[in-house]
Amino acid sequence: MEARFASWSQRAERPRTAAVVLAATAAFAVAWAVLHYGFYADNHIVDTPVYQGYGDAIAHGRVPYADFSVEYPPAALPTFVLPSLVAGTGASGVDYDRVFGFLMAICGAAAVGLVAFTLARDRAGPDRLVGGTTFVALAPLALGSVLLTRFDLWPAALVAASLAALVAGRDRLALGALGLGVAAKVYPLVLLPLFVAWVWKRRGRREAGVALGVAAAVVGVCVLPFLALSPHGVWVSSLRQTTRPLQIETLGGGVLLALHHVFGMHLSVVTSHGSQNLSGGAADALAAIESAVEVVVLLAIWRWFARGPAETGRLFRASAAAVCTFVVFGKVLSPQFLIWLVPPVALVRGRRGLAAAVLLALCCVLTQLWFPYRYWRLVLHLDTAASWLVLFRDLGLVALLVLLLWPFPAVLPATSGRAMSGV
Repeated sequence: MEARFASWSQRAERPRTAAVVLAATAAFAVAWAVLHYGFYADNHIVDTPVYQGYGDAIAHGRVPYADFSVEYPPAALPTFVLPSLVAGTGASGVDYDRVFGFLMAICGAAAVGLVAFTLARDRAGPDRLVGGTTFVALAPLALGSVLLTRFDLWPAALVAASLAALVAGRDRLALGALGLGVAAKVYPLVLLPLFVAWVWKRRGRREAGVALGVAAAVVGVCVLPFLALSPHGVWVSSLRQTTRPLQIETLGGGVLLALHHVFGMHLSVVTSHGSQNLSGGAADALAAIESAVEVVVLLAIWRWFARGPAETGRLFRASAAAVCTFVVFGKVLSPQFLIWLVPPVALVRGRRGLAAAVLLALCCVLTQLWFPYRYWRLVLHLDTAASWLVLFRDLGLVALLVLLLWPFPAVLPATSGRAMSGV
């Protein structure tokens, strides 16, 4: 059995890599098309009307954060305004959705190619190369049509680009792409200490400082103009995210839903901050506990990586674990957040990586079983089936984090001649 996984560390031939990229991109295109038909096309809960409102306003010359409030960071704005410019301001929702969906499809296809490039640079064998790219290409089918109307493939593609550049030795480009990702969705910020530690170990302290400066400059270019025009508007947008209550879909929300169905605990659902949340002392306490655990686990991951060698296997594993920590212990866990995990998990090596991909795919399927089809039954009536599906999905993400962090012994045949410590 171990011999079968040895090929995951063999060098992939360039022609084979190109063929795999083309096949995986085609598979992604087919998967994206399938999302528009059958049960995928039913019961949409969409965000694109909000995006279109932002895009049309910007196209008419209104300034985000100053003339109207925006829920998202500045580097997300291009994904909103480009469809308005292409489809025309005031276009029908269908026309806007088509252009927006095409833009997200480009981001998804880019993520497929970037993951393939990173695997090739990591000298992946045929099994790992095909498996990793296929996993990224077909992930939309597991998660469902939510991806058609959310912009999360944009930051996910930026994270894939930053990892590809880092592995290729383009450190400043990597940190620049990561900075753009931070300015688009914030969550890539958890990767910044890992990237800086990687550059420090490989290129020295000075180059690490320069690379960090590049990331800061990119974030500054995206944020500072809006901050100068409307400090209050940017502050309100940031405060809105940091002070929001516990979303019903989070790990804490899943625990409270279980307590409601098993012991009859009273739960109060309120709509605020653009989501459906749980209110009350228990929800507030769990939100605080989750935030504290998130900080502790992230610090542990950063410390573990900084104290060990700058090796790609450790980089991929630490990156996937850091993003998973941000997702599972956050006060918000929207369904589309799972797509953030796909590129880093696809890069994790060996049997751990294979198990992580299977577990993430299962979490995506569990999410699709209740969102969007049972979502309103969940938030309006605390539907029993949906409640348990939320909890099982969240526990699956916890299991994924444990799998990524657990110090399993290295497994590689002695005949391979490569050390796998830290993988």
